[in-house]
Amino acid sequence: MKQTHLQELVMPWFESMPDATLISALTATAIGVGSLLIIYMFTRRLLLPGIQKVVTRLSPERIGALTPMLNKLNRRFAGILCCVLYLATFDYVYPVHDVAALVLKTVGQVALIIYGGFILSSVVSIAGGIYNQLDFARDIPIQGLIQVVKLITFMVCAILIVSILLEKSPTYILSGFGAIAAVTLLVFKDTILGFVASIQIAANRLVTYGDWIQVDSYGADGEVIDLGLNTVKVRNWDNTITTIPTYMLVAGSFKNWRGMQESGGRRIKRSLNIDMNSIRLVDDVFREQINAAIPLHDYIKVTALPDPVTNLGLFRRYAEGYLKQHEKINRDLTLMVRELQPINHGLPIEFYCFSEDKRWISYEHLQAEIMDHLLAVLPIFALRPYQSVTGQLTASEPQIGLKPSIKVTNPPREKA
Repeated sequence: MKQTHLQELVMPWFESMPDATLISALTATAIGVGSLLIIYMFTRRLLLPGIQKVVTRLSPERIGALTPMLNKLNRRFAGILCCVLYLATFDYVYPVHDVAALVLKTVGQVALIIYGGFILSSVVSIAGGIYNQLDFARDIPIQGLIQVVKLITFMVCAILIVSILLEKSPTYILSGFGAIAAVTLLVFKDTILGFVASIQIAANRLVTYGDWIQVDSYGADGEVIDLGLNTVKVRNWDNTITTIPTYMLVAGSFKNWRGMQESGGRRIKRSLNIDMNSIRLVDDVFREQINAAIPLHDYIKVTALPDPVTNLGLFRRYAEGYLKQHEKINRDLTLMVRELQPINHGLPIEFYCFSEDKRWISYEHLQAEIMDHLLAVLPIFALRPYQSVTGQLTASEPQIGLKPSIKVTNPPREKA
């Protein structure tokens, strides 16, 4: 065992003791290890946190949001500093045999590479955190690119570690990758596809954090909470989480509701099926009766009505005027009431407009209020909604106009 410089310095302390060489070697080793621990704790607990506090004061909100990542960087920086000091002072501090010295140096070099990879990963994470604080970061997420950089970093670290353990040049390790290229592509197929998809998503602004997307093939219908290299996480409206491969957003189709959220309103497209047997021509008397219940002139330009006019025509014009005067409907967007193709379930009347309030609950309440009101005024126009019935049903009398010509009842059973 070769004596080191530190062992020679402490040797005079133990000359009068038996086994002075062994004791001095252990003392030198203890001093070296203790010094590294002191340096680590000083750097980790005092020096770097002090610098971090000073920097945080420059911008408490922005830099303060990066505190968890900065703490992790501090810990890793203190570790790599100890690795560098350990390798730089090994020959002067630690008196060990040549074989043990080779093993311990190799361990120190491997630890140095690992800490270096972790530091670079922390730096990339901090850069991503700073980017996410920018105004346009929400529209152009780079989480996939950050994960690719981290993946490449750890692949390079793995190659360097293998080259150190085998005592071969890294180029020798890389030359062997050509023989297993097919296997590598197979193993990292999803990662490669995800990387390409991440670039396309970021470049075309297809999806970003907080978007409401709907992917029927995966049962996803909710808000995007994570855009990763391999997967996209969607929190559904029932608070379940669906994971979608990133490349499927490019290879397949999905619905993004961002356009609706950024527009002036959310579309309402509902319809009522009218019983065609209840459609009638109306005369002046019937029109006056309707006016007594509903002031038509507030919703319809009576002078613009055709002559003759049907009760359904009056209802359509009333419904359109009602929607135009509704305070929660955006009148700057398309608004109409139209007839669709008659079907065996009646004549569909479609109401097409846009709600100013795009929040889900308010939107559903508004739809229900509109449909409730229009259903309630149908009897005033002597119209009946069509519905398939079972069991016993007696059609209710309309409030104004002609009485219904059909009453549906179950026939009495014959006596046995």
